[in-house]
Amino acid sequence: MNSLPWLTLSHGIMLALLLLFAIAHSGLAALRPRGEKVIGARAYRVLFALVSIPLASGLIIYFIAHRYDGLRLWNVQGIPGMVEGVWIASAVSFLFLYPATFNLLEIAAIDKPQVHLYETGIIRITRHPQMVGQVIWCIAHTLWLGTTFMVVTSAGLIAHHLFAVWHGDRRWQTRYGEAFATVKSRTSVIPFIAIFQGKQQLNLQEFLRPSYLGIVLFILGFWWVHPKLIQASQQVSW
Repeated sequence: MNSLPWLTLSHGIMLALLLLFAIAHSGLAALRPRGEKVIGARAYRVLFALVSIPLASGLIIYFIAHRYDGLRLWNVQGIPGMVEGVWIASAVSFLFLYPATFNLLEIAAIDKPQVHLYETGIIRITRHPQMVGQVIWCIAHTLWLGTTFMVVTSAGLIAHHLFAVWHGDRRWQTRYGEAFATVKSRTSVIPFIAIFQGKQQLNLQEFLRPSYLGIVLFILGFWWVHPKLIQASQQVSW
């Protein structure tokens, strides 16, 4: 007899999918210098996308289909303002998650993909904005859903992104050496710490870029498509 009936198989499957994505994503990132020498920067970016995008899409679909699995630890969905709060937190998380997509022509491999070392814009706030954005997203959705499945998902996502902080710094150090050490000394992982320490000064003009307008439009588009995405994912029986 199962002493933990709420611990569904989907909890383990989600962890396995997260681990598979983490190995593929971080592994390909680590192999990028060697891979680019063999097949070229554009071809390697295409290979990276062909592996990462299907795995990420599968994760999203599986998550939506099973987000209420397991034990319901709390339910705050009826509290006034919760919907708005989760959407605001999600919007903020996207502002951190997607600055890496600013060089769209490189992502599409139209221009030669490059690794950029800079300390302007959102990097003044945190050197690892994707990690910060993911943590914000996980906190908001864990609070909203309150299920053990969501707790497991958030734990896996945050663990991967914390590893990516170490992994990313290591790769930048190997590639740029003293130049990255200088940037590292003037920036912070925890948001706003470098600013509070006087190492950085926030320049709002650096955020007046078409790329940030694109993120805002993406958020609005995602808000519109969100119900349809949930309905479509719920039709998948896996």
